[in-house]
Amino acid sequence: MNELITNALHHVPDVLTYLSRLKNQSVFNFCAIPQVMAIATLAACYNNQQIFKGVVKIRKGLGMAEFLEKKVNSNKEWDKYCHYVAGLVGIGLSRLFSASELEDPLVGQDVELANSMGLFLQKTNIIRDYLEDQLEGREFWPKEVWSKYVKKLSDLAKPENIDKAVQCMNELITNALHHVPDVLTYLSRLKNQSVFNFCAIPQVMAIATLAACYNNQQIFKGVVKIRKGQAVTLMMDATNIQAVKAIMYQYVEEIYQKIPSTDPSSTKTQQIITAVQSMSLPSGTLVSRTHYSPIYFSCIMILAALSWQYLNTVSKAAEEYVHTGEN
Repeated sequence: MNELITNALHHVPDVLTYLSRLKNQSVFNFCAIPQVMAIATLAACYNNQQIFKGVVKIRKGLGMAEFLEKKVNSNKEWDKYCHYVAGLVGIGLSRLFSASELEDPLVGQDVELANSMGLFLQKTNIIRDYLEDQLEGREFWPKEVWSKYVKKLSDLAKPENIDKAVQCMNELITNALHHVPDVLTYLSRLKNQSVFNFCAIPQVMAIATLAACYNNQQIFKGVVKIRKGQAVTLMMDATNIQAVKAIMYQYVEEIYQKIPSTDPSSTKTQQIITAVQSMSLPSGTLVSRTHYSPIYFSCIMILAALSWQYLNTVSKAAEEYVHTGEN
């Protein structure tokens, strides 16, 4: 292990050089926080036998979740799967924020909210990546939902089932939207600017992604992604709770306007959107970023795309591990 840690440390000079070139505070925070967490983790692991005991405990938890031998059947199992893949990360980070005294103890103590932060992100990834997962033999949509519409999950990709497929997806998006009130409550408790930016940016990207996916047949035909410029704007604007509330309001309203009257989940979708809007500020004004030069703006776009791809890659690796049971 010590040899592997030594190998990893060789990347630190490059990390420092990269970070030294960043000028925007939000971008710097977004990039720097994972790096300092990584070095702190390596410091804790170096020459520490406890790391091997911890791995055993993690694998035992994954085994208890039973996803190595069966697919996700119920909505409760979907929540449990997302908890192990992403919820635990949210809980761990929240405890770290509190332990470091960057945030109040309540942030680390409220496990339910921290878990919900992770579930919202993971469910968004699972919904968006339906076709990619199908092509690679992975299934993460809960059978409790898709079995209402088709006999096999793969049948959703068939052209003759496109209407049912969209209705199924809309139901899952409605499920995911129920985490948004928890997300807003969690973010409203954060006081440290760096921590806020680090937590808020993935959440606003997730709601924008769900808005792009809702009632969109393209999910079953190809790739649906938010535009790079849109991602950059979200990164630059999500710097305080009022701005985040305005962003959430904007995208749930976009979803609301697309709700078909014939959709089986339409009433539930409208109800959760109303609840989210009641917590948000419809008059929130987003800050204009038009004063940045085209070259600087292009660099930020590239960075945003790479960061988003990195988060997706990490999430995919975790999903693959749980699905295949590889050690």
